[in-house]
Amino acid sequence: MKVLFKVLIIIICLLVILILILNETVEMHKFGAKTEVASSVDDQAGVSRSISQQSMVIEEQIAIENRILAEAKEAKKSKITKITISVAGDFTLGRDEEYGYVNSLDYEVEQYNSDFLHFVEYIKPLFESDDLTLVNLETTFTTAIKKADKKFRFKGDPSYVQFLQEANVEAVNIANNHTYDYFAKGFEDTVKTLEEANIGYFGSDSYLGYDYKFNSEINGIRIGLLGYKGWEVNDYIKEKIEKDIQEMKQNTDLLIVSFHWGIEQNNYPNEIQIELGHFVIDQGADLVFGHHPHVIQGIEKYQGKYIVYSLGNFLYGGHKNPTDKDTFIFQQTFYFQENGRLLAAEKFNIIPFSISSVNTRNDYKPTPLEGEDKDRLLERIATYSSVFENSAIIEK
Repeated sequence: MKVLFKVLIIIICLLVILILILNETVEMHKFGAKTEVASSVDDQAGVSRSISQQSMVIEEQIAIENRILAEAKEAKKSKITKITISVAGDFTLGRDEEYGYVNSLDYEVEQYNSDFLHFVEYIKPLFESDDLTLVNLETTFTTAIKKADKKFRFKGDPSYVQFLQEANVEAVNIANNHTYDYFAKGFEDTVKTLEEANIGYFGSDSYLGYDYKFNSEINGIRIGLLGYKGWEVNDYIKEKIEKDIQEMKQNTDLLIVSFHWGIEQNNYPNEIQIELGHFVIDQGADLVFGHHPHVIQGIEKYQGKYIVYSLGNFLYGGHKNPTDKDTFIFQQTFYFQENGRLLAAEKFNIIPFSISSVNTRNDYKPTPLEGEDKDRLLERIATYSSVFENSAIIEK
């Protein structure tokens, strides 16, 4: 009996011990689970905090970058001035009376009831969008009768100045071999007509006794224009040009020089053109453009500046149906600091044109070329430019 009682006691003790062990295991398991859950929650919270912190950093960087860009953009607006110049070739606004009336410019003007806008329909938007448009005026605006004894004498009614006004041409070169076709009377009438129409003019001819320079200020940038006949090079001509440039540079930020030069119907400049072009840039010119050959020539980049040797004809009343109707507008954009210092002038644009909207004759309506004709003309300019050591890069 006593033995049985002792065994029972031992069994009960073992059961108690077993129960205690089981309880402790359960508690430990619960604690472990809680720990893992807590750890997992902490890890997730840490990741969330990390992502949140990274997002804040990225947002802050973006904010800083946006502020910097905005400040740079604002600084650029306030400190950098952009000026775009367009130059085109011969505006022969009239005709030679010896060569018949039918299909002449006078005839076409009459057919369209003096609607000058019709003839400049395609060029007006281009010239309106730039800051300054320059062309060579190769005619007289006069009713004079007495004319020079030469092969071609061009005259247009003074009302023809509306061609320039409608096209938005601001200034013209008058240093050429046709502004004296009707002697001093024709020349004086032309100058008077330009002044009354508020069209600027420039050009110098020591032999004929006129010497006009043109100054304009656009968006705070002072622009000077000079024009010459470039038939020869000698010390007198160089001294005259050097003096003019030195005087103009004192009061201008941008200087453009125009030359009436070269050999007619020749697509390459002669030695005189090249020497004069280089000379005026060495003296301080920022852009040189030329005319007279009645065909296009190449473009040279010299000392970082451009010489457009010949732009050809443009709105050309001098011929009813020239064989070569190719021409172009040369546009260049100049960038200036607030103090007027020229920063950059690399950007230029060539806009291919035909002097006529039809191929069979000259209808005196310059028309932009497209497609294969555009590529063909650009290829011509590239070919004529390739002879220079530093030719302008012509992109299609």
